[in-house]
Amino acid sequence: MTLTNPTTLPHWLQPHSLAWYKQLSELQHTYHYDWNSTLTGPNGETIFDEEVLQMIADKKVLDVGCGHGEFTKKCGFVAKEIVGFDSTDTFLQTGYVNKPDNVSFVLGNTKEGFPFGRNEFDFVYIRKGPTSAYPHLTQVTKNGATILGLHPGDDMHKELPTLFPNLFQPTAGAPISQKIQAQLEKSQFTSYTIETINSTELLTEPIDIIKLRSFGQHPSIFEQLMEKDLQMITEIFENHATKDGLAVTFSRYIVRAIV
Repeated sequence: MTLTNPTTLPHWLQPHSLAWYKQLSELQHTYHYDWNSTLTGPNGETIFDEEVLQMIADKKVLDVGCGHGEFTKKCGFVAKEIVGFDSTDTFLQTGYVNKPDNVSFVLGNTKEGFPFGRNEFDFVYIRKGPTSAYPHLTQVTKNGATILGLHPGDDMHKELPTLFPNLFQPTAGAPISQKIQAQLEKSQFTSYTIETINSTELLTEPIDIIKLRSFGQHPSIFEQLMEKDLQMITEIFENHATKDGLAVTFSRYIVRAIV
């Protein structure tokens, strides 16, 4: 008996495609992970968030790939003005709820560029948003502006294909890093660096493996995995977890660039 490969199931969507984001927004209206886990700190996300909040005071800021705008609105309490940009209208509609006056949202696709004027922004961040934004940012930022990016690392959850073969597929090489590097090379920034930050995520219980794998997918995929694979997943989980949970790598890339 082998675990199910969910990519072969009906209704599977490529994660992070426009159709996948649309479905996720319709399912839960916010971009939040629905599995239970604990992150050790410091980790890439906490480091990135703290760095952004320290750098945006009195600046006009662009949040690329803002999702439902939770972090955008948090930054609005520090920044002079902030614009959230995203391709999913349902997420943006959630963002409008209880937003500060200095926060606004714009619908658009980074692959088509930005509908903003030249030299409009002092600071830009991409918090798990599209790398396709980088080549367009020099057109809307001031000379010397800072750009920060946060992206999943290629080592993210690297243990899962070995622990749960077929349910998760291994990744060959470093496709995310290569994609980021290629976009940055096209961006004509004055300088940039890419930092890898690895920490540990502790998954709480076996059902979290299924929730993670079916995140953003049609509910039928979660239901089929629960029916077919929960017993085997539970056995594997219990054989490798400690009392704190199942430890897997939590990996993030942080991009720091100057226009």
